[in-house]
Amino acid sequence: MRYEGNIYRPPGERNSYLLQVTVGCSHNACAFCGMYKDKRYHVRPIRDILEDILMAKNYYGDVSRVFLCDGDAIGLPMEDLLRILHALYLTFPSLQKVATFAGPKPTLKKTPEELRALREAGLTRVYLGVESGSDELLKEMVKGVTAEEMLQAGTMLREAGLDLWAMILLGLDGHGAGLEHARASTEIINAMRPRHLSLLSLVMEPGTRLYRYWKSGKFVQCTPEEILHQVRYMVANLTVDPLHFTCDHASNYLPLKGTLSEERERFLAAIDSALAGELRIRPEESRRV
Repeated sequence: MRYEGNIYRPPGERNSYLLQVTVGCSHNACAFCGMYKDKRYHVRPIRDILEDILMAKNYYGDVSRVFLCDGDAIGLPMEDLLRILHALYLTFPSLQKVATFAGPKPTLKKTPEELRALREAGLTRVYLGVESGSDELLKEMVKGVTAEEMLQAGTMLREAGLDLWAMILLGLDGHGAGLEHARASTEIINAMRPRHLSLLSLVMEPGTRLYRYWKSGKFVQCTPEEILHQVRYMVANLTVDPLHFTCDHASNYLPLKGTLSEERERFLAAIDSALAGELRIRPEESRRV
């Protein structure tokens, strides 16, 4: 397979064939993210993408899942996306799911009709990095959209029939900020109503703006206890039902995974045990992006 630079995919796509359709991220300015700092964003030639699909056919034979990389394949021109989806389903008879990251800005440039056309062509799941429901934090983290625009993007994706997987990044507010980040994030998720939600915890990544702030003392990380309180608030107040909930990423202090509201009480009991020191949490040196 042919790839440019490091390739990233969500944990849920570990068994997917990774097809790189764009290189890097068209936004690539988020203060906390260092994934695409070594790449200059560009769309790969459609000829190369179609050739890669045939190479994958020769190598794998057949696949049931595909993930379109890099950061925001949803931003490709409609003609290219439809050609890619058509080629994938034509080449792989067992193909059931095609997923991708969806940047909020590229999503908002699509019409509802275009998003529905992508779903009908076989795009099944999209991952949206919501990060926070706080306008202030989205601005500080240079996310490029307001909370209202983020909500609009997520709602458009869900209403188009796409399987929406949202992600919130805990700890962006820093030490001593209280629960406002958790409150605002709970509010936007309850309004957006994704089918899946992952909570991740901030890990300082070298080369990012936030890392430089941290090293200079301008930013102080949340303590593990503060992160656990944020998780607890969200678990207690999320009203989306059913909601596939994961908080078991390598960045998290306490692994939780299940369906809200069925497992809400179990999650809360585990968090309370961790806060009381009765349940061991992941050590700081073991956390990673």
